[in-house]
Amino acid sequence: MSINPLNAEWNTPRQTPPFGTIRVEHYSPAIREAIVKAEENIERIAEQCEAPTFANTIVPMETASEILDRAVALLLNLNECSTTPEMQQTVMDLMPVITRFENRVWMDERLFGRVSKIYEGREDAGLTDEQCQLTEKYYQRFVGNGVNLDADSKRRFAEIAEELSTLTEQFGRNSLADTNDFVLHITDPADLAGLPDTVVSTARQEAENRDLQGWVFTLQAPSYRPFLAYADNRKLREQMWRAYNSRGNRGNDNDNNATARRIANLRLEKVRLLGYRHFAEYKLSRTMARETKNVTAFLDRLRQACIDFARRDLDEVRCFAKECAADFELQSWDFAYYSEKLKRERYDFDSELLRPYLPLDSVRQGIFDLYHRLYGLTFVENSAIELYDGDVKVYEVYDGDRFMAVLYLDMFPRESKRSGAWMTEFRDQSNIGDNEVRPLVQVVCNFSKPTADKPALLSFNELETFMHEMGHAIHGMLSDIHYPSLSGTSVLRDFVEMPSQVMENWCYETDFLNTFARHYLTGAPMPEEYIDKIRRSKNFQAGWLCLRQLNFGAVDMAFHTLVEPMDGNVRVEDFEHSAMTELLPPIEGCCTSTAFTHIFAGGYAAGYYGYKWAEVLDADIFSKFKAEGIFNSGTAKEFRDRILSRGGSSHPADLFRGFMHRDPDPDALMRRCGFI
Repeated sequence: MSINPLNAEWNTPRQTPPFGTIRVEHYSPAIREAIVKAEENIERIAEQCEAPTFANTIVPMETASEILDRAVALLLNLNECSTTPEMQQTVMDLMPVITRFENRVWMDERLFGRVSKIYEGREDAGLTDEQCQLTEKYYQRFVGNGVNLDADSKRRFAEIAEELSTLTEQFGRNSLADTNDFVLHITDPADLAGLPDTVVSTARQEAENRDLQGWVFTLQAPSYRPFLAYADNRKLREQMWRAYNSRGNRGNDNDNNATARRIANLRLEKVRLLGYRHFAEYKLSRTMARETKNVTAFLDRLRQACIDFARRDLDEVRCFAKECAADFELQSWDFAYYSEKLKRERYDFDSELLRPYLPLDSVRQGIFDLYHRLYGLTFVENSAIELYDGDVKVYEVYDGDRFMAVLYLDMFPRESKRSGAWMTEFRDQSNIGDNEVRPLVQVVCNFSKPTADKPALLSFNELETFMHEMGHAIHGMLSDIHYPSLSGTSVLRDFVEMPSQVMENWCYETDFLNTFARHYLTGAPMPEEYIDKIRRSKNFQAGWLCLRQLNFGAVDMAFHTLVEPMDGNVRVEDFEHSAMTELLPPIEGCCTSTAFTHIFAGGYAAGYYGYKWAEVLDADIFSKFKAEGIFNSGTAKEFRDRILSRGGSSHPADLFRGFMHRDPDPDALMRRCGFI
C-alpha cells in the first residue's frame, strides 16, 4: 500500500510541499487520519496526572496537530490560488469534519481546566511576555469557542460552527464562479478606442488562449480596471462595471444573497450564546480597538474629515466630464474614465506611461534589493523546490548565512485563482525546544501577464500592491519567536495591515524608484519628471478613495452589529446601500457585499476598518523613516527587532511604543492625505 504523501515525511528542500506527488484524492484520507492522531495527542495532554504547567499543557498543544495543520494549510491555500471543482468539493466535504475536531478540542473542559489554572497563575509563574501572551490567547480561545456553555448551548454552538465553515467556503466558491462566468469578447477594433496598447495586447493574448478571434476582457483586475479607466465606449464600460458589481447578486446558482444573510445571522446567534450583544462586540474584544464605540468613533472622525474632500473630488470629475462634452449624468462606470483624464490634464501625466519602466522582473529585484539594504536579506531562486503552477517562482531567503524562509511568488491571474492579492503561509515559523522551523511564505497577486511581444509590465497601482503583500511577507519571514500561534502575521486584526502599508510608502520615494525603474527596452531610468508627477498626484482624489474604504468598513460593521436576525426578504444590496454614504446614485442589481470575500469568506468580519486603523499607524511609523532616512539601517533594524520579528508576542500598542517611543499620533493619516 502506497504511503499518502500528506502524512509522510517530506524529504524535500527545506521540507517544502512535494506538489508533484500530491493529488486531490490524498487530502480526505490524510486529514481524517491526521485528526485521529491529533486527538490522541490531545487526549494525552488532558489525561495527564501532573499539575498543569505551561510546559506540560500549552507547549504540547502547540504541536499536537502539526501534521493536520500542514495538510489543511496546503489544501486551503491551494484552493484559493490553484483550485479545481474536485478540490472545491473536497474542501466543502472536509470543513465540517475539521470544525468538529476543533469544537471537540476547544470545548474540552479537562483541557480548559488545565489552561485556566495556568492563566490564573501566569503572573507568578515566571513566564516570559511571549508565554503570557500565548496563555491568554489559549484561555480566550477556549472561552470564545463555548467551553463554559451548558450542554444544549454547546451542541448548538458546534452546529453553527460547522454550518459556518461550509457557508464561508460556498461564498468564496460562488464569487470565483461569477468572476469567471463573465467575459467581454470584442471583435470590432473600434470598440478598443482609448485603451492603451499594453491592455489591448493582453486582451488579444487572452482571446488566443481561449481560441477566439479579436480581444477578450475579463473581470480580473489587470483587465477590468484599465478597461473602466480608458475605454471610450461608454456602453461597454457600463457592461463591464455592472458585471463586476453584480457578482454573487445575479439570481443564478452562484447567488450569495441567502448565503450572506445566513452567515450574518449565524454569527449573531453564535455570539449571543456567549453573552455578547452582537458579533462585532465579540470580535472587537480581541483587537486594538477593543469596543464597537471606538471603531464607530474612528470611522466617523475619518468620514467627517474626508467627506467634503470626497464631494469636491466628485464635483471636479462631473465638471470635467461636462467640459469633455458629456451630455449625461455621471454614473459609476464613468468615474474612473473621467478621473483618469482629469488626472492627465491636471498633472500632464498619463499613468500608462509608467508601465514600460515597471517590468515585473525589475520590480521584484528592486524589492529584493530594498530588503537587502534594510534588513540584509538575500533572495536566491531555487529550481529544485517543487511548484504547484508553472507561473510560480520560488526563492530561499537568507540573512547572511542564516536561512530565513522560502518565498513563493504567484503573480498572474487564472481561472483557478480568486481575484485580489494576499500573503499566506504553507508553514509558520516556530522555535520550540531549539527546534527552529522557518516559514514557507506565499505571496499571491493578479498582475498583468506578459504577452508575445512584451514582458509583464506593472501599473503603478500594481507596484503598490506588490509592495503591500511583500510587507506582509517580510512580517512572516523575519518572525523570530517560539510559538507558531503567535508567529509572523498572527497578530491582532487591526494591526496586521500596518507592516504591509508601511512598505507602500517607498513607492513614492525617488531614491527607491531610481534603484530599479528602468525602461524594459532601452534601460533608461524613469524620467525625474515622471517621479515628480507621481509624488504630486499622490493625494489626487484622496477624499474619494478614503470614503470608499470607509464605506466598505461601514457595510462590514452593519452586518456585524445586527442585534436581530436579518429577515429573509431583505435584499443584501438594499441593506448595503443603507449603510453607505454614497455620492453617486446606486445601481439596481449591483452591490459589493455579495462578493465581499474579506468579510464573508476571510478573516475580516467586523475587522475591515482595520485597513484604515493600520494606516494611521503606518503613516506615523514612516514619518520616522522619513526623518532618519528611508534606507537607514539603524531605523530598519529597530523596526525589525521591535515589531517585525515579534509577531504577536506582545500587545501591538506595546510594540508600537517600543519603536516610536510614544503612542500613535491620531492625525498622522489625515496629514498625509491632506485633510488637515
